[in-house]
Amino acid sequence: MVLELWQKTSGTWFNVLTVISGTALGLCLQEILAPALRQIITQGVGLITLFVGFTMAGNLLKIQTHYFDGMLLGLVSMLMGGLLGEWWQIEARLRCLGEQLKGYVQGYGSFTEGFVTASLLFCVGPMALLGCLNNGLTGDSRLLTLKATMDGFAAIALSSRLGVGVGFSGVSILLYQGGLSLAAGFLAQFLPNPTTDPRVLLSTGVGGLMIVGLGLTLLDVAPIRVASFLPSLLLAPLLYHLATGIG
Repeated sequence: MVLELWQKTSGTWFNVLTVISGTALGLCLQEILAPALRQIITQGVGLITLFVGFTMAGNLLKIQTHYFDGMLLGLVSMLMGGLLGEWWQIEARLRCLGEQLKGYVQGYGSFTEGFVTASLLFCVGPMALLGCLNNGLTGDSRLLTLKATMDGFAAIALSSRLGVGVGFSGVSILLYQGGLSLAAGFLAQFLPNPTTDPRVLLSTGVGGLMIVGLGLTLLDVAPIRVASFLPSLLLAPLLYHLATGIG
């Protein structure tokens, strides 16, 4: 039983380890690097984040129903999800959780910003979903291992500016990815081929727009309330079902 549990979640545990290790290294660099150097590192991560987000958002162009295309479905998903997120105060609740963790560990500086930003960046995206499905169904953790490596490098850059809160995003990764890996058997009944399933592509495209929002926030272009759009990820496949039903 323990071995089976480890096989299904091994990639998630490695992801948590790389984020914590990356954060520790980033905190060490924080004492060495000048503020201008820390800023340029964050800007580099922000630019890469924009690229990843736009690449993911491009999946919206691959979706077409009888009456609606992916761009329109993505727009409606974002608007409805954003309104729900604001109504449920998701952003405020996440920041409240960050402040509580900050108090427990006597955090400092941008603890909450680091926790929220890293949690969203590391958990929103197709690699998390597809990697967890592979890990949970077959025990294959290679995709999550690749994601974990990328997250570890990103954690170095983020924590050098935002502090120890980045490391506590490991809790979010453990809960989200671990839960997905364990639920993979159930999800597979509805997603026989997740790499080409239009519902996954639509959610991925919407997630890409959220990642773009994170990139803009990291670059100090605009303080976008990305967490408020999280319900959009769940609304997207539901809207696709409605659109195909109408067609």
